[in-house]
Amino acid sequence: MKFGKEFTAQAVPEWHEADMDYDFLKTLLKEIQRFRLRTKPPATNPGGLKRTLTLYRAFSGLTRRNGTNYTPMSPSSPDLELHPILVNSVNLDGSQSYRTAFVMPSVQGGEYELVFFRRLDDEFNKVDKFYRSKVEEVLKEAAMLNEQMDALIAFRIKVENPAGWYDRVADMTRLASDVAASTAALAASSPSGARERRRGLHLMDAIEEGQSLHAQSGESDHDKVEKESDNIDQKEEEEENPKSMDRTFRPAPLEILNRVKINTLATPRSTIKSFLKVPQQTELKFTRENLRKVEEQLKGAFFEFYQKLRLLKSYSFLNTLAFSKIMKKYDKITTRDASQVYMKMVDNSFLGSSDEVTKLMERVEATFIKHFSNSNRRNGMRVLRPKAKKERHRITFYMGFFSGCTVALIIALVLIVKAMFPLYSLFGLIVLHVLMYAANIYFWKRYRVNYSFIFGFKRETELGYRQVLLLGFGIAALALCSVHLNLHMEMDPKTKEYGEFTELLPLNVLIFLLIILLWPFNMFYRSSRFFLLTCIFHCIAAPLYKVTLPDFFLADQLTSQVQSLRSLEFYICYYGWGDYKHRRSNCKESPVFITFSFIVAVIPYWSRLLQCLRRLFEEKDPMQGYNGLKYFLTVVAVCMRIAYNINKGDGWKAIAWVFSSVAAIFGTYWDLVFDWGLLQRHSKNRWLRDKLLVPHKSVYFGAMVLNILLRFAWLQTVLNFRVTSLHKETMITLVASLEIIRRGMWNFFRLENEHLNNVGKYRAFKSVPLPFNNVEDDDDDE
Repeated sequence: MKFGKEFTAQAVPEWHEADMDYDFLKTLLKEIQRFRLRTKPPATNPGGLKRTLTLYRAFSGLTRRNGTNYTPMSPSSPDLELHPILVNSVNLDGSQSYRTAFVMPSVQGGEYELVFFRRLDDEFNKVDKFYRSKVEEVLKEAAMLNEQMDALIAFRIKVENPAGWYDRVADMTRLASDVAASTAALAASSPSGARERRRGLHLMDAIEEGQSLHAQSGESDHDKVEKESDNIDQKEEEEENPKSMDRTFRPAPLEILNRVKINTLATPRSTIKSFLKVPQQTELKFTRENLRKVEEQLKGAFFEFYQKLRLLKSYSFLNTLAFSKIMKKYDKITTRDASQVYMKMVDNSFLGSSDEVTKLMERVEATFIKHFSNSNRRNGMRVLRPKAKKERHRITFYMGFFSGCTVALIIALVLIVKAMFPLYSLFGLIVLHVLMYAANIYFWKRYRVNYSFIFGFKRETELGYRQVLLLGFGIAALALCSVHLNLHMEMDPKTKEYGEFTELLPLNVLIFLLIILLWPFNMFYRSSRFFLLTCIFHCIAAPLYKVTLPDFFLADQLTSQVQSLRSLEFYICYYGWGDYKHRRSNCKESPVFITFSFIVAVIPYWSRLLQCLRRLFEEKDPMQGYNGLKYFLTVVAVCMRIAYNINKGDGWKAIAWVFSSVAAIFGTYWDLVFDWGLLQRHSKNRWLRDKLLVPHKSVYFGAMVLNILLRFAWLQTVLNFRVTSLHKETMITLVASLEIIRRGMWNFFRLENEHLNNVGKYRAFKSVPLPFNNVEDDDDDE
C-alpha cells in the first residue's frame, strides 16, 4: 500500500483537517518534476552509445546540476549558505512558527520550489499548533483526573476502614523515607541529561500516592520495588527541593471529601425532582454501592483518556513520518539534499521532541493497573488496549447461506392469504430495515464516517455489516421456514388435526426472536442487544432521560416502522380474540382495535416530540421547538389519515390531505436543510454543502429527489391508488417498505452531516461524566 493511502487509513477521521495535506504537496512535487522534464529533456547522442545520467547518479552528488556551484552538505556543516534551504523559527501572533528560506531561487524552476516550501511550512505550522493545543488539553484533563483519584482514594479509605487511616500516616511517611534513600544513589549516578528527560511531568504522580487498604495490607516486596520505580521522578525533584517530601508522599487527605460531591447520573426520579425544583440530597454516603459506581465511572474516564493519548501519539508519529516521506520525494525529484535540514527542525520542534503524551500514557497505565486491576498488568492492559476483532469466515459463510432464502421469502409473502399477511409482513419489514442498516454501515466505512464513535458503541463490540447481514438473513430464513411449514402442513390431509399448532408458528417465531433479544447471557452479540434495549427504553421514557444521538436516531427509525407496530397489534388481537384455528378475525371491526390503531401509529412520533421538548427545556435551543412542531404536525396527519381510512367521506379526505401535505413539506425541508445540511446556496458545491464525502455530486441531487418522492408515498392512503393485481394488504406493505428504504437513505446522509460537524470541531472523543464534582467550582459558576 502506498504511504498516502496508508496515511489516510490510519489517521483520525475527525482530525482530517488538522493532518498534513500529503496529497496536495505531492501534486506540487509533480509540477516541479514536470517542469524539469520539459526544460531539461534527456540528451541523445546519435554518434554512438553513451550512458545517460540517471537519477541515482545525480542524487549521489557525482554530477553538477544546472551549472551552479551547489554541493550537498550535512546539517552540521558550518557553510550553511551552501544548503538549499534554511529553516528559522519566528514568532507570529504570540505563537512559535517556522519559515523555510529557499536559498537557490534563481535556479531554473526555483519559483515552483518556493511555492512548495511555502505550503510545506503552512502545513507543518498547522500540525504543530494543533498538536500543541491538544497536548495542553490532555494536561488539563490529567490534572482533573488527578483530583478525581485523590477523592476516590479518600472515599475508598472512608468506606473500607475509616477508623484505621490515621494510624497509617506514620507508616506512609517511613515508607517515603525508605524509597527516597534507596533511589538517592541511582539519581546521583544518572547523567543530568537522562534526569532532565524524566523530569517535568508530574501531573499523574499524586495518583500513585495511596491505595485501598485491602491492596496495601497484602503488599509484597515486589510491589514495593514497583512503587519505588513508579516514583523515581518525584525523588529527583526532591533532591533539589527536600521540603517537597512531605507534600509528595503525603497520603490523600480525607478533608478533600468535604469539598466534593458525587455526580449522580440522570434518572427519571432525578429529572422529575429537577423539573419540580425539589432540592436533591448532595451529602456523601460512604457505602460500597456508591464506591462501586464511582470506580466504574472513573475507570471509564481513564479508559477514554488513554484512548485519546494513543490517538495523539499516533497523530504525532504519522505526521512526522509524512513530512519525512514528502521531503525524501523532494530530494529524489530535485536531486538536492534538503530533507536532513528540514527533518532536523521537525525533530527539534514541539511535534517531534515533546514527550508529555508518552509520559502521561505510562502514568495512566501504572495508575489504572494499580487501582482498577488489582496490580495485574495483563488484565489492566487488556482493558486499556482491547484487541481488534478478527474477521471470521464462518460469518460470511452463514450470511451467504441464509441470504439464499430471502428472495423466496418475499415471493411467499405475496402469495399468503389475507388473514396471514400481517403476521408474516412483520418479519419482512424487519428484515428490510436490517438490510438497509447493513448497507449504511458498509458505506459509512467506505467513506470513513466514524459511526461507532457517533453512536457511542463500546469499542471492539460494534457490529460490522457482515454481522448485521447475518442477522437479517437469519431472521428471513427463520420466517421463510415458518411460512413453508405452515402451508405444507395445512395442505397435507394427514396433519389437519394439528391445525392449532400450525397456526401458532408465526407467534412462536416472534416469541423466539424476543427471547433472543432479551437473552441475558453473553451470546448473540449481547453488548449490541443491550445497547438496543437501553435505547428503546429511553425512547419509551423519552422526557425522563437526557436525549442522546442514539436515542433520537432510534426514535426516527421507529417512525418508519409504524406498520410493524400495527402488525404487533394485530398479533395480540388475532391470537387473543380471533379464531386463529380457522384464520378468521374481526379485529378491524372492533372499536378497541380501532382506538389502539390510533395510539400505536402515534407512539413513535409522540416519543420523538417529547425528546425535542426535553432538549428544548435543557438546551434552550429554539430549533428543537421547530423540530418538535414538525413531529406534532405528523402526529395530527397520521391521526387524520387513520380516521379517513375508517370513516371515509370527503370531509375527512380533505382534512387528511391538508395536514399530510403540510407535514410532508415541512419534513422534507427539514431533512434536506437541517438533517443533511444541503441546499446551501452559497456553498462551494452549489445547492449542496462545502464538504462532501461522496465524490459524485449527482448522488446528492438524486438522493434529494428520491427523498421527496418517497416522502409523498402516503398519497396512496389518501387517494386510494389501486393496482388490480395486488391485494390491499400487499399495497400497504409495499408503501411501508418504501418508507423503510427512504429511512435507510436518510440514515447515511444524516450521519455524514453529523460526522462533518465533528470534523469541523475536531471532536474525536466522547465526554465521560466524572464521579466527583468540586463544590467550589459550582459556587464559582453560580
